[in-house]
Amino acid sequence: MEQNSQDYDSPWKDILEVYFREFLKFFFPEIESDLNWEKGYDFLDKEFQSIVKEAETGRKHLDKLIRVWRKDDKETWLLIHIEVQGTREADFSERMYVYNYRTYDRYRRPVASLAVLADESVLWRPERFVYEIWGCEASLRFPVVKILDYNNSEKKLLEETNPFAIVVLSQLKAMETRNDPEARTTLKFDLVKRLYQKGYKKKDVVQLFSFIDWVMSLPEELSQRFWDRLISFEEGYKMPYVTSVEKIGIKKGLQQGMLLEAREMLVEVLNERFGRISAKLSEQLKGIDSRERLKALLRQALQVKSLNEFEGRVIKNNELS
Repeated sequence: MEQNSQDYDSPWKDILEVYFREFLKFFFPEIESDLNWEKGYDFLDKEFQSIVKEAETGRKHLDKLIRVWRKDDKETWLLIHIEVQGTREADFSERMYVYNYRTYDRYRRPVASLAVLADESVLWRPERFVYEIWGCEASLRFPVVKILDYNNSEKKLLEETNPFAIVVLSQLKAMETRNDPEARTTLKFDLVKRLYQKGYKKKDVVQLFSFIDWVMSLPEELSQRFWDRLISFEEGYKMPYVTSVEKIGIKKGLQQGMLLEAREMLVEVLNERFGRISAKLSEQLKGIDSRERLKALLRQALQVKSLNEFEGRVIKNNELS
């Protein structure tokens, strides 16, 4: 039932990219209030991957580097590291330190390293790396939030409108029901119902559902029961948000990492929404061998209003080249 730890970060990275400001406002409000949001922000994934490769330590694909501006107009590079493993990691603090100083060394800008710990160890709370020899000391202290700290705040989380309240709740309920799939089925359905009851827009319902569906995975038999209940619920609400076209993409899941399935899924979604696509476009899609690019294209396919828009926004921007 549980996800492979090597894939554990992907849904968190997806949700962070969509709701970056909400992420900061929920977990690190003092930082969110200090930023100049009118100037925007940039994810520097490619640049950060080169830093990670040079560091040659730990897992190499968990982190995000984001360029932001403070209200005093000083440019700040912000390094966000999200740890979503279900177990402790002995060299976590060291890795945070290495990524921090290597980023500063490259850009000569202040770097804020942040950590969100979603493991199940109550006592594990790394927040500093330090070493000293002969009077020479190097250290990094970094802000940490722990998902388990929200364990007694369910009522408050249910009242929150910030999307990360749902993210935290689903993570906690996944831990709580690790060995009880029947209970997980019920709690998962209750969480999904709240997406509609809170009045989220369709794109938010789909995005948050994707995270819930991933973190609270179910055995096939219970998954089918869940989908049957969800179909009935959506029909009653007259809001078929995730049980129509979106179900194709979400239920199969790009997290499987199988390129053939992912390509077929993308074509299936386009065909379902806009009728049969051209042979030329189909061949272009088949030529893609990157899981990340296919994920991005699937999100586009679910969001655009027409096939022309898909081709205009994606193909003409060289996403398929």
